[in-house]
Amino acid sequence: MTIETPKRLARGAHTTPPRRRPALILAVVLVAALAINVEATIVNVALPTLNWALGASTRGLQWIVDAYNLAFAALVLAGGTVGDKFGRRGALIAGLALFAASSVGAALCTSTGTLIGMRLVMGISAALIYPTTLAIITDTFRDPKQRAAAIGAWGAVTGLGVAIGPILGGALLEKYWLGSLFLALAPIALAAVLGAVLFVPTSIPEAGARLDRGGLLLSIVTLGALVYTLIEAPDRGWTANRTLLGFGVAAAAMAAFVWWERRRAEPLIDVNLFTNLRFSAASGAVTVAFFALFGFIFLITQFFQLLQRFGPLDTGVRILPVALSIAVGSVLGTRLAVTRIGTKAIVFTGLLLLTTAFAWVATITVDVPYLHVAAAMVLLGGGLGLTTAPATDSIMGVVRPEQAGAGSAVNDATRQIGGTLGVAVIGSIFSTLYVRHLSDSEVLHSAPEAAKITARQGLAQGLQVAVQSPPSVAAAIRDTVSDAFMSGLHGGCLTAAAVCLVGAFFVLAALPAHPAKAIPALRNAGHMKGADRDAPR
Repeated sequence: MTIETPKRLARGAHTTPPRRRPALILAVVLVAALAINVEATIVNVALPTLNWALGASTRGLQWIVDAYNLAFAALVLAGGTVGDKFGRRGALIAGLALFAASSVGAALCTSTGTLIGMRLVMGISAALIYPTTLAIITDTFRDPKQRAAAIGAWGAVTGLGVAIGPILGGALLEKYWLGSLFLALAPIALAAVLGAVLFVPTSIPEAGARLDRGGLLLSIVTLGALVYTLIEAPDRGWTANRTLLGFGVAAAAMAAFVWWERRRAEPLIDVNLFTNLRFSAASGAVTVAFFALFGFIFLITQFFQLLQRFGPLDTGVRILPVALSIAVGSVLGTRLAVTRIGTKAIVFTGLLLLTTAFAWVATITVDVPYLHVAAAMVLLGGGLGLTTAPATDSIMGVVRPEQAGAGSAVNDATRQIGGTLGVAVIGSIFSTLYVRHLSDSEVLHSAPEAAKITARQGLAQGLQVAVQSPPSVAAAIRDTVSDAFMSGLHGGCLTAAAVCLVGAFFVLAALPAHPAKAIPALRNAGHMKGADRDAPR
């Protein structure tokens, strides 16, 4: 029997026994994480279907994707902290139950607005689930090598989600109705609930735990305002007054959050962690990687389905190289990072692979052979795995065990902000180039004004204009719309490549190769204040 010291109990350490059925605990949290990752990708393959089934515009499609991201990002820090303060097992079960219920609700939606609403609820549930899964892993596996292996498996689940989501979504769309995409997720969540009840130990919350309500509110305002402004900026304009006001609100709330947290005895999160390069540089790397991934997935599914005319299931299968290489890269990356190679070299290599992949995709044409795209996707997925899994292990290696949920929430927030920023920025660049190409087209000059307006709304609408046009110009309009889409795709991919390249050299300059040996002792003693003890080397 292990007797906790009074000091440790006072600090609220969670007592998930480190060696109590660790394999079963890991299996449960991986199933829970899989549900979230499948949900995040299953919708992408349905974007063309949603386009015509619900009459969703390009902006509507972005909101169907980003409503989930908005709620997830705005509440993830709160969700992780709730688990830390009041028990991770309870937070996990509550989140999974809400996720199952909202999945059923989404399956019954018949309009764009109601589906966006249910996606918001699913994002709220994800904010409870996802940081809790990583916190439980960190608390269960205290040995650095075992923790790295478990986080590698957790990162590999991201790859499986990228694979299973589009394939499952494609199969369901070809056999059943649109709502089956969401209904299929409920059994996965309920299976994870059962596993949590049976195998995940009850963690002991902090004695006299108090929730930092002020920090909670400020974190929601900060993250919510930032993500909402990013989502709306492409439509409003990046320099519009409302956009600048949104960024101003986010910046002011962030400054207030830092001021508030520095003065709290029990803060939502120790903001001094961000002065530790091992924490902040790794968080930046994760943001960059998901910026690139989300923007790419948003466009490539439309490329396969609408331009290369593959069905939903065929499209899902064709995204498989990304998924499998993410899984391999995650497991391999965490193993290599704990050796003499170190985190810096692995994450730097991963971002360079991402840069190469996006530069490659920026050269493809409408009739490009699939194997060329598949090779680029292998580089993309491998780069993502090598970047995110070791960076996540680096982040979680800094935080104290009793703050694992908050640390995990920061990691998850960087993913969601990066992904939302990717869809917003790459989507905005795509839309600008797409519309500009159509505006410069001589073929569309003679088309009716209604047809021009419709074509500018998105690729599906542009192709529909071609179908409805007289045979003498239909082929020319289709070629024009296709070329406009490729122009936007190329511009978006070049942007992603540039961001990844900048991120790679930032990591090379700032991310420590290895944690300093003194860090675990300092962290366990509760004295880690985030000083940069991990000098790059």
